[in-house]
Amino acid sequence: MNDQSAQARWERLTQRPLLALAVAFAVAYAVPIVDNPASRSLTLLCTTTEWVVWAAFALDYLIRLVITPRRREFVRTHWIDLCAVVLPLLQPLRLLRMVSTLLLVGRRARMASQIRLTTYVAGAVVGLLMFGSLAVLSVERDSPKGNIRTLGDAVWWSFTTMTTVGYGDHAPTTGLGRMIAVGLMLSGIALLGVVTANIAAWFIARFEKDDVEERRQTEAIAALAEEVRLLRAEVARLAGEREQQRS
Repeated sequence: MNDQSAQARWERLTQRPLLALAVAFAVAYAVPIVDNPASRSLTLLCTTTEWVVWAAFALDYLIRLVITPRRREFVRTHWIDLCAVVLPLLQPLRLLRMVSTLLLVGRRARMASQIRLTTYVAGAVVGLLMFGSLAVLSVERDSPKGNIRTLGDAVWWSFTTMTTVGYGDHAPTTGLGRMIAVGLMLSGIALLGVVTANIAAWFIARFEKDDVEERRQTEAIAALAEEVRLLRAEVARLAGEREQQRS
């Protein structure tokens, strides 16, 4: 119980700092892509910031693993966190660090009970659009056959891809760019499903609430009718006793 309390305290304590680090990672990831070509010192600073943020999330995972009372269960139930921590070590690509950071900050955000589903979905949409645009721009800008050359083109492509509209005026030509497109399409479908399920759950909850209120009113009316019936029976009994006393 004390270990679980320690883990909960640690998660509450580190939630905001890790989210702030995630914002720093977003800036460090975006600057070299938007400011192209960036200077060597600026690129080095941004790369160092990205690795520092990843190291902070990795350290957070290790600390939570140490203080949890059931480590095997923690690893089994937090396998996404583990994959996100190990992912950048397999191949030191900036895109892998971006994916792992998105996964980790998303996992920590879901632990916060004060963050509602709509806020989380809106944040996920904005994050996916931003990182998707930057990622596809970074891999398609120098492609000989690519037509995504500017940030505006990348943002427009991300919107049409996430909404599965796909006008076709802009499309990735590299293998990595197409992988990003697949990820955005699947994410867009998943987020649409979450929103649809949330709306359906709201309507169901409203209907159930109305049904409960209707049943409560029906039961109250039935109880009142039973009380009236008993009261009438009592009045009739008292009236009968009075008639007997008079006779």
